[in-house]
Amino acid sequence: MSKRLFVKGNEAVAMGAIEAGCRFYFGYPITPQSDIPEYISREFPKVGGTFIQAESEIASINMLLGASACGERAMTSSSSPGISLKQEGISYMAGSELPGLIVNICRSGPGLGGIDASQADYFQSVKGGGHGGYHIIVLAPGSVQEMYDLTMLAFDLSDRYRVPAMILGDSVLGQMKEAMTPHPYEPPVDLPEKDWVVTGKGAHGGQRIVKSLYLGDGELEAHNWRLHAKYAELKEKEVRYEGVGLEDAELVVTAFGSTARIAKTAIRMARDEGLRVGLLRPITVFPFPEQAFLQATETAKRVLCIELNAGQMVQDVRLSVDRDAEVFFYGRPPGAGSLPTPEELLEQIRKYYKD
Repeated sequence: MSKRLFVKGNEAVAMGAIEAGCRFYFGYPITPQSDIPEYISREFPKVGGTFIQAESEIASINMLLGASACGERAMTSSSSPGISLKQEGISYMAGSELPGLIVNICRSGPGLGGIDASQADYFQSVKGGGHGGYHIIVLAPGSVQEMYDLTMLAFDLSDRYRVPAMILGDSVLGQMKEAMTPHPYEPPVDLPEKDWVVTGKGAHGGQRIVKSLYLGDGELEAHNWRLHAKYAELKEKEVRYEGVGLEDAELVVTAFGSTARIAKTAIRMARDEGLRVGLLRPITVFPFPEQAFLQATETAKRVLCIELNAGQMVQDVRLSVDRDAEVFFYGRPPGAGSLPTPEELLEQIRKYYKD
């Protein structure tokens, strides 16, 4: 059995990336994600990796693009304002069908905001934060263990579909410590060969071009339909979520990331009072678990969406539930001391369970 370690969520992301074969990191320090580049800069020399603290977030995302185009597993990480600066490069990667990992340990905003936890980057992450109507794969861990496990998964999904992937965390998950069990990376046996990499004509005997510029008649339309076919395939094959107590639930609570941890405690408290409450936690927030919400609300006609923002994921919930279901929202915009308590969420559960 592997030894359990007591580590930060940020460290778990870095450990998972190294275990998954990532050997190129490009980034720029910003609180609360700076443990990731600190850890990787210390550990990469031991595995022959390349770490570059770039001159800016813009430089780092374009370095990621270049390393990916050469077929390497590579990543960058930042926090909310830094991710905003990377959006043009992320759009270029999506348009060029390049894999790669972007980690966002969210902080408060808008603007510089603060370093407190926030989930207000949901729209930016799942709707395509840059130009061009694209999507990326977005995974929302709920524990330090998942920060490790989902980082590995993100690399695999990104390589499989040639779509950039994001780990969407926040400063609670990034900075908290809890027990985690590291385990060896097991690469999927059916990952496609990277027969598109641009490593020089002499290396593969022919010309290869990675690009997002399509000027021929009908080329760009065809390219966009091909991209959106991938997104449809992701929705069909790669949805992940956690369901607890949905079988007899009269009220479904939904939340993602660190907020779901607090919601779980509130649900246990509600169950102790005899309230039949279940949890539906999206793990992939793109692709969103639409069918899971539809199925859950065929019997449970009330949904309470809890977020650390003024209301973002709740829009996807409302689009996914059964037409007869009611969706309620309880949010806390980010700010000092803004994390809800289990008792606070229990009060909301009582309110919407009875109404």
